[in-house]
Amino acid sequence: MSESVIAALSRLSIEPSTRDVLQHNASESQAGWSDALSSSASSNVPVEYRLLKTLVFKPKTAKSETPLPLMVVTDDKTQTSTSAIAAETKLKELRLAVPELLKSTLDATKDDVSPLSVTQENKSKVRVLLDKDIVTSGTTYAVHARSASETVFLTGEALQRYLESTQVQLDVVAFSTLQAPNAPAAKAKPEPKSKTVDAKIPEAELIGITVRKDLDFPEWYQQVLRKGDMLDYYDVSGCYILKPWSYFVWECIQRFFDDEIRKLGVQNCYFPMFVSSDVLEREKDHIEGFAPEVAWVTRAGKSELEKPVAIRPTSETVMYPYYARWIQSHRDLPLKLNQWNSVVRWEFKHPQPFLRTREFLWQEGHTAHLTKQEAADEVLDILGLYRRVYTDLLAIPVVPGVKSEKEKFAGGLYTTTVEGYIPTTGRGIQGGTSHCLGQNFSKMFDIAVQDPKATDETRGKPEGRLHVWQNSWGLSTRTIGVMVMVHGDDKGLVMPPRVSSKQVVLVPCGLGVKVSQEVKDAVNDTCKKVAAELVRNGVRAHADLRDNYNPGFKFNDWELRGVPLRLEIGPKDLDNASVMSVRRDTGAKQAMKLDSLKTAVPELLEQIQQDMYTRADEEFKAHRKVVTDWDLFTSTLNAKNHVIIPWCEEEECEDAIKDRSARTASSEEAQDERAPSMGAKSLCIPFDQEAYPAIQGKSCPQCGKPAKRWTMFGRSY
Repeated sequence: MSESVIAALSRLSIEPSTRDVLQHNASESQAGWSDALSSSASSNVPVEYRLLKTLVFKPKTAKSETPLPLMVVTDDKTQTSTSAIAAETKLKELRLAVPELLKSTLDATKDDVSPLSVTQENKSKVRVLLDKDIVTSGTTYAVHARSASETVFLTGEALQRYLESTQVQLDVVAFSTLQAPNAPAAKAKPEPKSKTVDAKIPEAELIGITVRKDLDFPEWYQQVLRKGDMLDYYDVSGCYILKPWSYFVWECIQRFFDDEIRKLGVQNCYFPMFVSSDVLEREKDHIEGFAPEVAWVTRAGKSELEKPVAIRPTSETVMYPYYARWIQSHRDLPLKLNQWNSVVRWEFKHPQPFLRTREFLWQEGHTAHLTKQEAADEVLDILGLYRRVYTDLLAIPVVPGVKSEKEKFAGGLYTTTVEGYIPTTGRGIQGGTSHCLGQNFSKMFDIAVQDPKATDETRGKPEGRLHVWQNSWGLSTRTIGVMVMVHGDDKGLVMPPRVSSKQVVLVPCGLGVKVSQEVKDAVNDTCKKVAAELVRNGVRAHADLRDNYNPGFKFNDWELRGVPLRLEIGPKDLDNASVMSVRRDTGAKQAMKLDSLKTAVPELLEQIQQDMYTRADEEFKAHRKVVTDWDLFTSTLNAKNHVIIPWCEEEECEDAIKDRSARTASSEEAQDERAPSMGAKSLCIPFDQEAYPAIQGKSCPQCGKPAKRWTMFGRSY
């Protein structure tokens, strides 16, 4: 980047305060940038300079319009309210631009954005507000040279000349004269607050969550994933980068599930991601369910392919032609294979991280059995493991059951499921499915063996052949999104201890300027020793000894990431041979003796895990309501409940329930625009029918026909 920056400045006859661009360690904050410059021994650092502050905001924009970000350029020490900036620029509701907006408009990140990010090529994609005070001051400023590891030193006047050369829309205003709009007179009737304003958390730090979960759930979810370091946005819409903090959760699920399915005799394998159109279309009913989502490869380089090749949306049609080759005798059964891979499902309008993405990670198991009973037993074994992933690892309650005929897997015999619940929106979410495919696919792909019970008359003849019984089952990274939605709060993530990359963080406290270096070293050494001892005892512990951040910043940082337990150690704690523990899930504080930590901390982590599950379970149970009168159905649903009704199990009735229960969202409800208001659909027919009154004599409240089983309906993602 440095060559292009110097070239652009040279064309304007702008001479930087030093001859060359300074190379240094990449920085992720203003403080880190200052440290990187201060520690440089290069002669390219001026004797006197100040840091430049560059913020990019996204103003409120109509959905049909492309947002025009506002770049604000001023001195690092200048404090200017966004309301004053909004009043000056006549823009509304300024919010810091999200990473993908910075990337798409300026090809920059929050760590390297600067006035030099503006070029003649992107000038129409941004508007700039430059502080006149830095232009007239004559001060030299450190400016990111389009990189977090490169800095150039320029005056404010040189920055103005550069920006003017790009022909960007530029306003130069003295920030010292900016004023926020006057507050309304005391006697004036206050304007009713809009839902968006109410959702904002007053005085929230820029690094913290700025909206309330219960009032602006979609924005909260996006922020908690980004600021909690779970993911980053990719330059292909609907695709996301899973960062180590979230991928660790997936690794925990992988380890647990992989160990358990091996006990069932399942082996791992891998099939290619490409599917020929001929193979994909062999099972019409099955592919109809995926057809709108299939992504096709049509070119290789500049050449058109003779036949397009699909990228797998699932692997039934990929694997089963080979099952037909490999299974030649009943002695080859059962065949139990699983693969950990990614699949692509392209067609949807509202991608949502972890819940609806164009590429996602999952495992998919495909098994073949001699008898229907063997297949049925395995279906429930796998569903039991999916339930344990949620209850034992993620501390999330689920309801196991079977899908209706309308909602079952396309081409399958029946589908079992574990269904979760998102309290904030009152919506259900499918957690994982285990399908019995019956003999449909084995007949399509001719996966058959000689029936070992065939008589002499039929042995060796077509009537003596037996098509195998098949299952398929899958669990995806959707699990991570469910975990975030259920447990997260207004401070950020709340991680269940069993899947948290770091379970305990130790933070040294009370080390002010009056504390001697000897005491500071003793506190830091204790933090390191405690962390090491906890690690030896199987606890994922970390001592945060960063000396460029104060304890308050560290508390906020680790709360955002949802670390289950914080241990604070200061000089007084050393005197008392104790630490102060703080739970992330409840905020409860408790003094703990240093010599008890190796046993007390694991016990407390286990208590946190159990408490998180208990709270979520009580919430879900409180929102599963039995209804037998249709007049109460929609009102109960609108109160963010799942509705349990005696149901006739007819598809026409299910369609009618969805149509009749559709409604416009109430203004009080925390809505998710990516899961728009809709009518209720059947989520599952719970296996535990004994939890409800006897079904005999009950009628379906929608159509009046005799009910067969109690069924859970709800709005869902």
